[in-house]
Amino acid sequence: MIQTLTRNWVLLALCGVLDAIISVIYLVMRETDGPLTFHSWNGMIVFAGKLALAAGACTIAAGIWRSATGKGWLLMLNGLALGALGLIQYGLTRFRISFLTVALLIVVMAMSIGSLELVVARTLRHRRHFADAWFLALAGVASFGFAVTFLGLGLRWIKIEPGSHSDLLWLGSYFGFSAICMLGLALRLHRLGPFQSGQWEALPPLGNPKHAKPAESRLRA
Repeated sequence: MIQTLTRNWVLLALCGVLDAIISVIYLVMRETDGPLTFHSWNGMIVFAGKLALAAGACTIAAGIWRSATGKGWLLMLNGLALGALGLIQYGLTRFRISFLTVALLIVVMAMSIGSLELVVARTLRHRRHFADAWFLALAGVASFGFAVTFLGLGLRWIKIEPGSHSDLLWLGSYFGFSAICMLGLALRLHRLGPFQSGQWEALPPLGNPKHAKPAESRLRA
């Protein structure tokens, strides 16, 4: 899976750029005194939906394209949830969609990318890239924090004051955070990939204790 992500780092970076644009759209929509071009809410929601569909497609492709040994199922799940959110915003604006539906999709996105970040962090820690491992581990924990927050928002455990547009603030914040994570993951894998391709193959399968001792003996040798 790590090799697949390393080969597709450009797609991950593109996802990060699209997430950043979506974040800006949500944050601008929250401001009632924004630019004139952003006064049409339906138009901007549809535009954000198109971007989310494109980002979802790129995320899924990053998990399966040029895959030699394994697919990034967590990344694919993230892309499917993001694509579903984009479809709701792009093609279903005429229907009333509850915020709970949107929140649950964000929960799936946050948990899947958070799990992926923790898996990659564990792999980097085994290769003694401690700075990168800590960055991704903290990003993974923060992603789970967003998942819990959106679950609370969707179930109304966390109240949203009428007219405050706090939902747009949370959406903008999450997509901004997701953009940072995607770009950070892409750049780190790109920096490590050309020099570590042989080392990725030498890694023991995650969670398989049978391969732990041979790996340790190779390190001592």
